[in-house]
Amino acid sequence: MNQTIDQKSVNAIRVLAADAVQKANSGHPGLPLGAAAMAYELWAHHMKHNPSDSRWVNRDRFILSGGHGSTLLYSLLHLFGYGLKVEDLAQFRQMDSLTPGHPEYGHTTGVEATTGPLGAGMGMAVGMAMAEAHQAAVFNRPGYPVVDHYTYVLGGDGCMMEGISSEAFSLAGTLGLHKLIVLYDSNRITIEGSTELAFTENVQKRMEAFGFQTITVEDGNDTAAIGEAIEAAKADTTRPSFITVKTQIGYGCPAKQGTAGAHGEPLGAENIAAMKEYLGWERMEPFYVPEDVYANYRSLAGAGADAQRAWEELFTDYVNAYPELKEQWDACYNMEVGKKLYDEDSYWTCEDKPQATRSLSGVMINRLKNEIPSLIGGAADLAPSTKTCMKDMGDFSRDSYAGRNLHFGVRELAMAAIANGLALHGGCRPYVSTFFVFSDYTKPMARLAALMKLPVTYVFTHDSIGVGEDGPTHEPIEQLAMLRAMPNFNVFRPADAMETAAGWYLAATATETPTALILSRQNLPQLDGSSREALKGGYILQDSQKEVPDAILIASGSEVSLAVEAKRLLEEHMDVRVVSMPSMDLFEQQSAEYREIVLPKAVRSRVAVEALSGFGWERYVGLDGAAVTMQGFGASAPANLLFEKFGFTAEHVAETVKQVVRQNRIADMSICMNKKML
Repeated sequence: MNQTIDQKSVNAIRVLAADAVQKANSGHPGLPLGAAAMAYELWAHHMKHNPSDSRWVNRDRFILSGGHGSTLLYSLLHLFGYGLKVEDLAQFRQMDSLTPGHPEYGHTTGVEATTGPLGAGMGMAVGMAMAEAHQAAVFNRPGYPVVDHYTYVLGGDGCMMEGISSEAFSLAGTLGLHKLIVLYDSNRITIEGSTELAFTENVQKRMEAFGFQTITVEDGNDTAAIGEAIEAAKADTTRPSFITVKTQIGYGCPAKQGTAGAHGEPLGAENIAAMKEYLGWERMEPFYVPEDVYANYRSLAGAGADAQRAWEELFTDYVNAYPELKEQWDACYNMEVGKKLYDEDSYWTCEDKPQATRSLSGVMINRLKNEIPSLIGGAADLAPSTKTCMKDMGDFSRDSYAGRNLHFGVRELAMAAIANGLALHGGCRPYVSTFFVFSDYTKPMARLAALMKLPVTYVFTHDSIGVGEDGPTHEPIEQLAMLRAMPNFNVFRPADAMETAAGWYLAATATETPTALILSRQNLPQLDGSSREALKGGYILQDSQKEVPDAILIASGSEVSLAVEAKRLLEEHMDVRVVSMPSMDLFEQQSAEYREIVLPKAVRSRVAVEALSGFGWERYVGLDGAAVTMQGFGASAPANLLFEKFGFTAEHVAETVKQVVRQNRIADMSICMNKKML
């Protein structure tokens, strides 16, 4: 069989993908076999990328939203010379390999985003396209298009079924993100069988309604038609584009192509042999690729290196012409630019009056906006309530991409995915916001941010039963424990202005960890003893006069002032230490010596106070302590009545401390008596 070099190069992707899955005896060969032609055409002839510098800032981005088809991406990275070797492909899905089951950002060179949860890549791609549009509006000048690249995302029927894609694409169409190009691998097969079982809508009509240009390629192996579609997408400068490419899942495997059997299991040795024969492959041994195919890929990669050299020359001229913009550019890409604020007293000053920490957070955002030019963000239609608007920074819209205030609409899940995309793109430090109870909607994408080590900030307000009249549907209970359970995720619930400033300092200087700021609706007093020690997660806010306190009160957020009041009520009976614990995550990162100073093991009488679920506090109060926390859902009433109803009063907290101390003294006496009897 005489094949063109392009045909052989497409089939190389298929062969490597199928062999990798077979070697692992685990994986998803169907997508790589069916989508190989469109992926090759895109990477070879339309996408601007340089394998010798995978982090070149003006590269086009490619996200494989259908992350289960990871061997498609790994084969491309190997063939184009991104550093993956045949040996790496042969270690697919194995311990410590560079080819895990789903692509992982920061682990494998050339992977732009961690994908696997279907639809997530679609949302992150929208964020990347927003970042490109924003930076182009801020930095480009006539004759100097220093920010000029596309975002491509490839996904299938599963990605289009997930609600996150509709949320994200609705916003992308509204914003007219014309440098976003979606490749839809339409093979009409899912794990359970034909999409006719549960997915019969006209996807193209849906995308048209969102404001996309829609293009259809009838034959997923017709690289010329695919190329024409991509160029047509680029030619539309007012709308994002959605290209439906009709493919056969598992193409090239006669026994399984077009069936659900090709989706999520190895093809089998006999079927792979039949596939290689069907494709006219030269040899049968696993992972074999002819030298002329490698030579073709090396030639294609060279074009990307040329493109980068041309851009670098342009950027040098740009810097000479606009040195002030170069300074701003460097500040946007400097993840530690905010650290200077630690020693600036003006950053930490506040009015000595009761204020809601959500309002104080708004003050901090507006102090940070000029110090950190990469700061960009907004809310899911709640900015007036969450206080997340940057004054005089403009709104990001299709008429002005330079604006730094983002309006996500009521789309919390897509909002969180878009924030990931903004952070992944680089040059943007994103924050997003909603009511704390709706953090449930953001959780899957926040988890990906933690996994990818992205310093996204989540501003979650209305943080307890203090929401009041809106009732239990809007009163968070278990959400704080949920977020605290997540690895590499800092949860920070400040008690006053000083601690709010500390929380924002933490968020604005983080480089590898997301931060959730948990903020009150109601006004809180400014506390004596509050300090930058809050950055340690837990610290002694007000101490006892004794070397060993009679008891320790531990609280976060709005309940810290409650603990302080309880300490005052207890003064006639005992000497109590108050520990403010805005962040368990940070406290656990401190040395054992520091943690022992704050919470000495000798003091077993401990009471935690938090108007949310008590789950997790047992690590600090132990078996001998107690927790004044929520045991069920809230209710609809004014906040002050709810706090009284559920026991969040200084009197109840003080009485709880007395009970704990009394019980421990009785227990100690019992132990002493038993020892004497022995």
